[in-house]
Amino acid sequence: MASKVVLQLDFLTDQNKRVRITVPNPKLPIDNVAVTAAMDVVVSKGIFVFPQGKIASKVGANEVQTDTTSIV
Repeated sequence: MASKVVLQLDFLTDQNKRVRITVPNPKLPIDNVAVTAAMDVVVSKGIFVFPQGKIASKVGANEVQTDTTSIV
């Protein structure tokens, strides 16, 4: 069985649209304080701009784990 972990960072844009940045293979265990600080930098520096607008605020973050088992 293979496990895969991604970190999903959710933001709201200046056009009130939700956007997500996905970080593959984050360093485990995920540090909540570091994630919050990184998200604050993304918002304050205006690093990313999407067709849905410029990131204006953070919504939340999720650690997503997926397990895959080969059957053949």
